[in-house]
Amino acid sequence: MMRMLFAMLLLLPDGLTHGEFLKLHKELQPYKGEIWQTVPWKISLLEGRTIALREKKPIFIWSMDGNPLACG
Repeated sequence: MMRMLFAMLLLLPDGLTHGEFLKLHKELQPYKGEIWQTVPWKISLLEGRTIALREKKPIFIWSMDGNPLACG
């Protein structure tokens, strides 16, 4: 999908039209109902820690360094 986006941007000297943008935006949206969307993710470590302590649950921390498009 990203290759298609880059190809479109390179081949279109004036950029994307509004219609092309809407089509591309729709294609890049995650599918509805995927299981990861049901997880109550927290972006604050302190908030997550407080909730985990209160509910006596473990914490899953996904930490990374560098460009988010290049690392995983």
